[in-house]
Amino acid sequence: MQGTEFRRDNERNIIMKRVLLSTNVFTNAAKKAVKKDARVADELKIALELLTEDMYNSRLKTHKLKGNLKGSMACSIGYQLRLIFKIVRYQEKEAILLETIGTHDEVY
Repeated sequence: MQGTEFRRDNERNIIMKRVLLSTNVFTNAAKKAVKKDARVADELKIALELLTEDMYNSRLKTHKLKGNLKGSMACSIGYQLRLIFKIVRYQEKEAILLETIGTHDEVY
C-alpha cells in the first residue's frame, strides 16, 4: 500500500497520488505473473505509478467494465496483461483497490 502524496506539476497544478490497496487475489496473481515473466515486475511498477497519478493516462487504456465486473475498471499493463481495480474510500480519501491481474482470458 502506498500513501497519498501531493506534488506540483509545473508549479501550477497540484497532483494528488491515490492510495493503492491490494487484495490477496491481486498479490497472488501478481506474483504468479512475475514468476512467469520477470519483465512484468517493471511493467507493473510503471503502470501502478501512472495509475496513482492519473488513472486515465492514455498509456493505461483505462475503461469501465460491464456484466459480472460492473463497478470495476480495467487498465492495460504492457500488451498482454490487464489490471482490474475499483475506486474506493479509504481513510476519507479516494483509493484504488487492486482486485486482480492477468491476461485478458484470465481476468474477464
